[in-house]
Amino acid sequence: MMISTDASGIESAVQAIKHGGIIAFPTDTYFALGADGLNSSAVESVFTTKGRNPGTPVPLLVHDSVMAESLCTEFPEPLRELADHFWPGALTIVLPASDVVPAVVTADTRTVGVRVPDHAIARNIIELAGVPITGTSCNLTGRDPEKEAIVVEQIFGDAIAGCVVGLCGDSTAPSTVVSYVHGEIVLLRTGAIDAESIQNIAGDIVAR
Repeated sequence: MMISTDASGIESAVQAIKHGGIIAFPTDTYFALGADGLNSSAVESVFTTKGRNPGTPVPLLVHDSVMAESLCTEFPEPLRELADHFWPGALTIVLPASDVVPAVVTADTRTVGVRVPDHAIARNIIELAGVPITGTSCNLTGRDPEKEAIVVEQIFGDAIAGCVVGLCGDSTAPSTVVSYVHGEIVLLRTGAIDAESIQNIAGDIVAR
C-alpha cells in the first residue's frame, strides 16, 4: 500500500509503527524499513521481512540528540561534537546502549548505532511516533538498497503496512559509521561522509 505524505498519510504510518507494524519510508540515503526500535517483536519482524538472520546490530533513526541520549549510557564529548556538526546527516554514531534498547537491536554487543536523518519526512514520522525507528536499508538481504517507492512496493507488498511515497536524498552511499573506543574515534565504515571530513572535526581517527 502506498502511503501519502499528507497529514493523514503520515498519521497512518505513525499508527502502524505504534502498533508493531513495519513501514518503508524515504531517508537522505535510501528507503528504510521502519519499526519501533524499542519493540523486540517489531524488530524481529524486520529481520524476517528482509530475509536476514538475527544476530547483527540494527541502526536506529532518531529525531534529535535528545532522543539519542535516551538510548545510551554515555555520549562521549568527541562523538557529541561530530553529532553537532553532521546531524541531521549521514553519520551513524555507535554508543553504549542503555537498558531500554532491546538485545535484538544491539545483537548483544551492548552498543547501538544512532543517527538523525537529513530528511524531513523521516524526522516527522519519528517525532510523531515518539520512538526511535529502525533504519535498516529497504531491501531483501543480498540485494541493493532501493530509492524508488514503486520498486519497494513491488518487492515487499503486503509484507509491510505500507510505503511512504517520497524522494530519497541524493546520496548513493550509506551512512558513515563511527564509534569511540579507549579514547579514540574509530571509523567503522566510510560512507557518505569521508574520513577527512571526520578528521576536520574530531582530529585523529582510527580506521577499522
